[in-house]
Amino acid sequence: MEEPALLRPWLLAGREGPPPALAPAPCVAAALALGVALGVARATVPEHRVLPELRVPAETGTIFVHELEREPFLEAFSGSEDDDAPVTFRAHLRDHPDLPRWLRFAQRDPGQPGYLYGCPLAAELGTHSIQVLAYNRRTFATVSQRLLIIVSPAPGGEAPFQAEFLVGNRNVEELLPEAAREMFLQGSAGVWGRGDLHVINVTSALHRGGRVPLPIEGRREGVYVQVGSHSPFSPCLAAAVSPQSRSRCQRGQRPLASCYDTFAPHFSIRWCNLTLLQVRPSPTPPGRRWGSGVLEEGGAFEPPGAGLRALLPAFLLTLLVPLAAAALLCALLAHLMCCRREGVEKRDMQTSDLQLAHHSSILGDSRELRLMARSRDVPRPLSTLPMFNVRTGQRSDPLGTLRDPLGTLRDPLGNLRDGARAPLLPQ
Repeated sequence: MEEPALLRPWLLAGREGPPPALAPAPCVAAALALGVALGVARATVPEHRVLPELRVPAETGTIFVHELEREPFLEAFSGSEDDDAPVTFRAHLRDHPDLPRWLRFAQRDPGQPGYLYGCPLAAELGTHSIQVLAYNRRTFATVSQRLLIIVSPAPGGEAPFQAEFLVGNRNVEELLPEAAREMFLQGSAGVWGRGDLHVINVTSALHRGGRVPLPIEGRREGVYVQVGSHSPFSPCLAAAVSPQSRSRCQRGQRPLASCYDTFAPHFSIRWCNLTLLQVRPSPTPPGRRWGSGVLEEGGAFEPPGAGLRALLPAFLLTLLVPLAAAALLCALLAHLMCCRREGVEKRDMQTSDLQLAHHSSILGDSRELRLMARSRDVPRPLSTLPMFNVRTGQRSDPLGTLRDPLGTLRDPLGNLRDGARAPLLPQ
């Protein structure tokens, strides 16, 4: 028994703990021998089978739906005779972990089929290789199939008139079968008044920001269905998206339209979410052609060059624009600082004579007081004298005051002295 084969059942079952493949080969052999010796039945590793390759065509601007039916995979399971076995599908782009951006996968539960659906655009022209894996959740048997989706341009081109309806009473997998889509097109033909309609795309409301419904019977997620036609919109559709209808929708009322009953009773359309688009047809670009990836004999690889670029305009833009902005700011600053000054003469001319005389008298008096204070000879204020003798360190009272045993200030003659008038910093 090969060790990689033992990994498959543990990976598919999602069990916890180390798989047997991580154990050394002698330990695995010893464990199997011990199980046989004790009469324990040896577990059979399910085989992996491959179904034949399947080619499916698709067109741009039209819904693509491929149903992954359970019957072919159940028949391919090794020893599976149970038609009700739960089967889970997984799909991804070959050699890639995810699907292409235009393709989605939906499967509600293991008892229902899976669906690959989406709307390819002109950029998706070509062949897309999808790897589909199905496994039985009871026996963990696996079956894979390669699906080739060949996208080609639509013969009639893209539909210029498109309408998007929100179906509130359906899930996305309920509108993917062909019968359900045909029934929806019949209701759309009654609204549009035309028969050349086709479904462009089907999108779940959860992918548009919708909320997951409560687990109550009858609640659905909602589905956006986009329908296209080459004929103009009917008056009913135009009235449903008119400003008067939008105003009524904001007030919680139904819009002004006379075609409410065309989808009943199968589909419940939320007319306030109706969107009409008029798309201009664009030429279809050619699809990408994939080569073998091997150079011919004697050939040389020539990578696509970016070509010569003129760097002078970019250099001038990078260098001259900051310099010009700096020069402009310097000129503005110089004008404000040098050219906007009033000057003393201009200010004196705008001032009244009385105010000038008052100001001049104040300046003259201040100057005279400073001169008088500079020329007078007076003793130094006591507050500026030192608190104690720097040489001896002895403290002395500048006024010669003494304190009696009760703490009262007295002069040398014994008279009382006002302590409030004593200098703050004694000598």
